[in-house]
Amino acid sequence: MKRSLKIAALVLAFAGLSVAAKAQTTTSTSTTTKDGIRYSIGVEAGIPVSNLKNTHTWNLGGSVQADIPVASQLFVTVNAGYNNIFGKKDYAGVAGADVPNMQLIPVKAGLKYFVVPNFYVQGEAGAAFLLNKNDLGFNKSTAFVYAPQVGVQFPVSASGNFIDAGVRYEATTKYRTGIDDSKVSFLGLRVAYGF
Repeated sequence: MKRSLKIAALVLAFAGLSVAAKAQTTTSTSTTTKDGIRYSIGVEAGIPVSNLKNTHTWNLGGSVQADIPVASQLFVTVNAGYNNIFGKKDYAGVAGADVPNMQLIPVKAGLKYFVVPNFYVQGEAGAAFLLNKNDLGFNKSTAFVYAPQVGVQFPVSASGNFIDAGVRYEATTKYRTGIDDSKVSFLGLRVAYGF
């Protein structure tokens, strides 16, 4: 896990330096497109933390997001996606004792603020719907989800298209009453194409 955090930090640092080096020759992607709303489609990956790392190995998914301008450099975000969190195989050294994958549909809304051109902080909250609660032995299919994030946007065209790369911590409340191990929490990376 520490190695993945270091790699993610290095990628963001490099991205920030690249954006800063081009800042004088490109327009900021923190402004809106002609219709005012910016859309992005992204791929997400992550590694479980806290109790989830004992039973699951990593996650992969995707999401769509809309950024709606409300003030200078401030956007309301609406995000929906899908995450598959892969369960460990041969859990606790027992052959064939495979932990089921967790299949989640998070739906979130929040705020994105550009601290400086192309670098933002974002916070979202909403509901995460568990599609396979019976496979996991949980008694709830919906939990509160929250996700603070930092990221950068790289302009890729004069028409306002961009690449959005962000690192976030995402966590939910319990999917089984009274069982802390039923919480989902992970460190994730989202790389998206925006237009």
